[in-house]
Amino acid sequence: MKAIVLSAGQGKRLLPLTAKAPKCLLPLSAETNVLDVQLRALARCGVEQATVVVGFGAERVERFLAESVIPGLEVSTLFNPFYALSDNLATCWLAREVMNGDFLLINGDTIFEDRVLRRVLGGPPSAVTVTIDHKNEYDGDDMKVSIDESGRLLAIGKALKPEMVNGESIGMLCFRGTGPSLFRAALERTMRQPDALKAWYLSVINELAQDVAVDTASVRGFWWREIDSPDDLAEAKRSFAARSEASPPPRVAVARG
Repeated sequence: MKAIVLSAGQGKRLLPLTAKAPKCLLPLSAETNVLDVQLRALARCGVEQATVVVGFGAERVERFLAESVIPGLEVSTLFNPFYALSDNLATCWLAREVMNGDFLLINGDTIFEDRVLRRVLGGPPSAVTVTIDHKNEYDGDDMKVSIDESGRLLAIGKALKPEMVNGESIGMLCFRGTGPSLFRAALERTMRQPDALKAWYLSVINELAQDVAVDTASVRGFWWREIDSPDDLAEAKRSFAARSEASPPPRVAVARG
């Protein structure tokens, strides 16, 4: 199992914090940052290779990775030269050659505890698995999902009708067996569309779900956070600090923006 981490974006909603460095390098404490938390969790859960797709602030990310040693994890980068013009569908498409075996796909602004990864990796070996959580209310920015009683994905998108919604994607997917080739082929088809540069890769998953079985893995009750705004970052820092006090992480070098 390997991982692809989509970290090409700047994170403009977090300006001025992301004026020089992308949000994947935002510190969560004095010892660690978003990307470091992701990569160390991957290593602890047995993932041996990770490709970080970079764009804005690529040199800073690459410098941080060169200075950080994560035992058991080989990390490489892939540069998206169109990061300022495209959304994450194009970033995914640029990484398609890395999708040559089972892999995890993780958004660069999603942090999570090890139990989230273990839940996904330890689940049934489905071709495509979308990691989801549940809450009482969903807002316009949530990537909402509709699933059936067996957990099969029926639809995914931000604009789903409220009566259809029974969960949200956390920004982590797993592809096994035929899943990688199905996803690559769908990416190729979608990138030929006129509006492809402004599309999300989850629109591809939505289309796949109409033709093949796309499963979900619920991480209800597990710790994860998506960081899009200053409020998100503040809450992530608070909850991360609370978890770290209970189980202090090793000290690592942190790239400063």
